[in-house]
Amino acid sequence: MPATAKSLDTTKDRPRGKDQGAAARPPMSAEQEKLAFREMLLIRRFEEKAGQLYGMGLIGGFCHLYIGQEAVVVGMQMAIEEGDQVITAYRDHGHMLASGMDPKYVMAELTGRRSGYSKGKGGSMHMFSIEKNFYGGHGIVGAQVPLGTGIAFANRYRENNRVCLTYFGDGAANQGQVYESFNMAELWKLPVVYIIENNKYAMGTSIERSHAQRDLSKRGMSFGIPGEQVDGMDVRAVKAAGEKAVAFAREGKGPYILEMLTYRYRGHSMSDPAKYRTKDEVDKYRKEHDPIEMVRTRLIEEKRASEDEVKKIENEVKNIVNEAAEFASHEPEPDASELWTDVTR
Repeated sequence: MPATAKSLDTTKDRPRGKDQGAAARPPMSAEQEKLAFREMLLIRRFEEKAGQLYGMGLIGGFCHLYIGQEAVVVGMQMAIEEGDQVITAYRDHGHMLASGMDPKYVMAELTGRRSGYSKGKGGSMHMFSIEKNFYGGHGIVGAQVPLGTGIAFANRYRENNRVCLTYFGDGAANQGQVYESFNMAELWKLPVVYIIENNKYAMGTSIERSHAQRDLSKRGMSFGIPGEQVDGMDVRAVKAAGEKAVAFAREGKGPYILEMLTYRYRGHSMSDPAKYRTKDEVDKYRKEHDPIEMVRTRLIEEKRASEDEVKKIENEVKNIVNEAAEFASHEPEPDASELWTDVTR
């Protein structure tokens, strides 16, 4: 069974340290843990580099970093099958990388280059890859929820046995279109898993001040949609909960809600100084609940990987990200004529 909020504090510290109840966490093989470590580290280092490039003026517009939340998307990606779809909001770089999109072309899109996934015209919030079954990247809060529900409707109509993972945040959980989608999804038993990435602060307002019902996994109760809270800082718990929810949806039983209790280390976006929380709170999460350090420690302490193996993975990831940044910094920008292409009149 996945680690649920019954063993977590949903209003303060929430995810507990790896030494508290760790034995109850679902097991992963050594290869799975090494894969999870690599994928989470790739997202972390990519996002750190993106932050640097933004500070240098090479990335324009909005930029929302995924640092701290890596276990959610990596664990969920390990729970789905080839052909299943993913759709998310604007904090989306991690979802792209976990879906298998090339870091070079993701970074090229961030810097507005011709070889980016949206030809340099979409930027941070609007990338797509039909090849990787990734449907965005959406800048309007909650807009991806009815779209993900529509993808699930298409799956059912085509009888293709596919499931759509539809991500949104705790802020979007209060949007009306979310509940319209819930109603349709349950009414038609659509194969969709709704993943609420609850990082506590939405755009800057604490969940304690903005939500009458703070257990967001219960938001589908009036529609008959089952849900559970999951320790979103532990990739093992995420994977186990994801497998259960995806199987439920794939079997034709309808939608499922997973509330991932997670935390972002940076502000809402690069322009957010995040003065609504204390430095001590952020440091506590970094020190006691970091999803990457949790796996790194476990790999070495349980002798699933040597320190040399771990360092090799770290160096490989560092090189991949540096190459992506170098590539994205020197690729040509779109021609001016591109202003008139891909436009619907």
